[in-house]
Amino acid sequence: MPNLTIAEENYIKSIFHIQQAKGNVSTNELAAKLGARPASVTDMLKKLKGKKLLLYEPYQEFSLSNEGRKHALLIIRKHRLWEYFLAETLQFGWDEVHEVAEQLEHVSSKKLIDKLDAFLKYPRFDPHGDPIPDSNGKMSLQQQVCLCDLPVQKAAVVSMVSNQSAELLELLKEKKIALGSKIEVKKKYVFDNSVEIKVNNSMAHISGQLACVLFVKPVHTDEK
Repeated sequence: MPNLTIAEENYIKSIFHIQQAKGNVSTNELAAKLGARPASVTDMLKKLKGKKLLLYEPYQEFSLSNEGRKHALLIIRKHRLWEYFLAETLQFGWDEVHEVAEQLEHVSSKKLIDKLDAFLKYPRFDPHGDPIPDSNGKMSLQQQVCLCDLPVQKAAVVSMVSNQSAELLELLKEKKIALGSKIEVKKKYVFDNSVEIKVNNSMAHISGQLACVLFVKPVHTDEK
C-alpha cells in the first residue's frame, strides 16, 4: 500500500463512512464532514486518484477504489482496536476513547496492530458496538434492532450506539446506559416518541431521539 499522510488517511476514512451510509460521495458532502473548503477537497481528491485510491472524475460523485477501501478498513481496524484497548485495558470511558484513537490510528506498524489484536484476544466489536475489521478487512455482523423498534416488554441488551458524539455519550453515562446494559421497554409515548425503559434494575425515561441511536440485541426469556 502507498505511504499516506495523516490528512490523506483522514480523507479516505471519511469517504468510506459516507459510502457506507449512502453509496457514492459528493465533494460538498465530504467538505461538510471534514469542515474543509470544496476547493481544498478537490485538490486532495486528485492526489488520491493519482495514488489509485479513488475512482474520481471532476464534477461527479466518486468512490474508493478496491485499494482505497483496503486502506480505509486498515485505518478503521487500527482506530477501533485502539478504542477497545483504551476502554478495556486502560479503563478510559467510552466517551473518552475516540479522540485518543484518532491520534493512534495513524501508527503505521502492521506488526504492532496485529500484536495488539492478539493481546486483546481478537475482539470483534469496539466499545461503541461497531465491528472491528480483522487482518483481512472482514467484519462481523450483529443481529440487532433499533431500540425505538423494540417491542414493549421484550428483553434486550445494548449492542451499539450509532451516534458517538461526546455530548451523546455523556448523556448515556448520566442515564447509566452502556454496552451490555440489560434493557426493556416498558411504555412508548406516541405524542413525542419518548420511551420509558428499565435499564438493569432502574427505571428511566428517554427521548425518541435517544432511542433511535441505540441498538439492541433481543434476548430470550431464559437469558434475562
